[in-house]
Amino acid sequence: MSLRKPWRDLDRSAAAAAPDRYGVYELGDGEGEPVGHGVGVVRDEVKEALAYGDAATVRWAVAESREHAERLADDRF
Repeated sequence: MSLRKPWRDLDRSAAAAAPDRYGVYELGDGEGEPVGHGVGVVRDEVKEALAYGDAATVRWAVAESREHAERLADDRF
């Protein structure tokens, strides 16, 4: 199961809008298909995906802590 959030283009505006908090994120291709996911500080992860990844889209859910983010990821992926 994936996150139930709308996809955003993976670009500089997404990196700027990403929260500086722990969360779970999902990367997608340009067709709306998931290609990866992870847990971490969302802004840092989105910036890294923008710089090094092959994804075209991103979406995320914010968590209260790293442990909460890991539980969210376990529930969704």
